[in-house]
Amino acid sequence: MVNINSYRVIDAHIHLDLYDYEEQERIIESLEESSVEGLVSVSFHLESCMKNFEISKRNPRIRSAFGFHPEQSLVSEAELDKLISFIRRNNRDMVAIGEVGLPYYTRMENPSLLIEPYIECLKSFIQLSSELRKPIVLHSVYDDAPVVCDLLERESVERAHFHWFKGDAKTIQRMQANGYYISVTPDLLYEKEIQKLVNSYPLSQMMVETDGPWRFEGPFTGKMTHPVFIHKVVEKISTIKRTPLREVYEQLYINTENFFKCTW
Repeated sequence: MVNINSYRVIDAHIHLDLYDYEEQERIIESLEESSVEGLVSVSFHLESCMKNFEISKRNPRIRSAFGFHPEQSLVSEAELDKLISFIRRNNRDMVAIGEVGLPYYTRMENPSLLIEPYIECLKSFIQLSSELRKPIVLHSVYDDAPVVCDLLERESVERAHFHWFKGDAKTIQRMQANGYYISVTPDLLYEKEIQKLVNSYPLSQMMVETDGPWRFEGPFTGKMTHPVFIHKVVEKISTIKRTPLREVYEQLYINTENFFKCTW
């Protein structure tokens, strides 16, 4: 059993704005006792960006990423321009572009959904990442991942974070070679697919996350997702990688600060 008071972690991907206010306060107030040094709160759309911006002002442990989540209907060109203008204006107050990507799960439910407009939207954010020299946080799994790799390579964007990634071995090798990062959620404790990914992916290109308020199964069933869950994720990574726990904690922490070019 890991003693969480001995190590510090960073939640590299959480939707803090999607928790209700009391839950947000409960999480923020418990970060110190949970040995959680910081959070990267990613955004869903313009309103979400604005909420995360305000949350980050309340506590220095919270850092914001601004973007447009792909698993929703696209907004008009005018609305997208407003979002991009917001990102440019508040560039210094964000650590990344995100969450952006392609709508894999929406397409599974609606196969007739046209992917091309989503690709064009993603291109705008990848170009913005290159222009502002900010890393990009990606929602890109399975068949979408090679498409996103093509777009990143075309714009020479190297600081890319594929959160909660799932995909084929060839794409995983390509991501490793390009220096892209992945992050691992609490489902590592019970999902064989994610355990296999952790076994094959370099620890030096890995971070940990909750993707809260998304809820998990296994030992987390029925519990509000809290960044403290990450300690169990790190413990599982240590077991899979057969690497000392202290070394895994230290490497994941360094990876996160280096990727976001941010210290907590």
